[in-house]
Amino acid sequence: MLHNNAIAFNAAAFVASLFLLESGADKFIDHTAAVARRTGLSETLIGLLTAGAEWEELAVVVASLARNRSSLALGNVVGAAVSNILGAFSLGLLFYRRDDHFLPGNDDDGEVVRFDRSSRIYSLVLLVLTAFTAGIVHFRESLVWTVAGSVLIAGFGVYVSVVAVAIGRGVLTAPEDSDSDSDSDTDSDDSSVHGEPERTAHNNNNNNNNNNNTDDEETPLLPPAPAHAARQTRHHNKLLQHTYHLVLGFLAISLAGYILSQAATNITDALGLSDVLFGVIVLAVATTIPEKFVALMSMRRGATGHTGILVANCVGSNIFLLSLCVGIIMVDSKGALDAGSVTDAELLVLLGSTLWMTATVWFGGRWCRWTGGAMLAAYVGFILLEFIVVHRVW
Repeated sequence: MLHNNAIAFNAAAFVASLFLLESGADKFIDHTAAVARRTGLSETLIGLLTAGAEWEELAVVVASLARNRSSLALGNVVGAAVSNILGAFSLGLLFYRRDDHFLPGNDDDGEVVRFDRSSRIYSLVLLVLTAFTAGIVHFRESLVWTVAGSVLIAGFGVYVSVVAVAIGRGVLTAPEDSDSDSDSDTDSDDSSVHGEPERTAHNNNNNNNNNNNTDDEETPLLPPAPAHAARQTRHHNKLLQHTYHLVLGFLAISLAGYILSQAATNITDALGLSDVLFGVIVLAVATTIPEKFVALMSMRRGATGHTGILVANCVGSNIFLLSLCVGIIMVDSKGALDAGSVTDAELLVLLGSTLWMTATVWFGGRWCRWTGGAMLAAYVGFILLEFIVVHRVW
């Protein structure tokens, strides 16, 4: 009975921490973007580091490594990367709005989805990175992992810099953050609430003074209203407010990552499951729910350009996972994983799904709905095979 209560408690803590993780990630991303805009940071860089990043996954990875559960961390990263493609990308293809993707001059092109140049470039970059990372993970040696991990971390920095420059020159399209306009809306509301009454009151004072003056009297000049100083004060206060909420979001992510890692460890130990299995399936599915929602909504809102959002967010998330997150795991563990590595079958699924997505972006626009259904079915099959064949739970 005590054993069952412990499992139930850890399962409840796992679910509750997921809500805390997503809430903290949303707060962190939104207010990071707001602080960046108010301090003059490039909007391109904001897009890459918010919509195209997986901060919640990084929190889980760091928390798992801190508890010496490197296998759980690696399984989570690989599983999340597979889930982003076979789960999130497939939903975007499966539920796109048919009437917004017709090609002109052809009545039979309702099944065609058009991907832009940025989508093709992003997908190729991810394919090369996935092949490199899968190969290094397969050959688990201390020196190789240390060097390759450092290369991946440095490569992530180069990727962000190069892509930011390319977007600035119009070569690529940045990932889109759905909440990126929240701060600008606040600014506009703030100006309408505070700025306009000041100008109105100032104009009314001028009118009253003009009416009260006689023709032979000179109208006195009123001192200028301290509008600039007031705006600076409001700007400073809002910056402090956004910074405060950013810190709260970061603390929420850190706490949720620790709870998730602890709960996942307790559940796997109690049930006798593999850390890799739990990370690849349960933890990865749970932490990639937002990506599935973004993929679904980006293709249901009806704009043809949203195919770019679908690809950029999916690919950007996987580049973040397979470069920065895997790099940190390799440097920290040096190949000495605590409970085994991901299997060759899981690496082949990761590489194969990435190749499948890249081929779809480049050549498969006409069969995207069928591809989405096939990918989703493949993901369900992958989950079942993980339990039945790869890790032999049943």
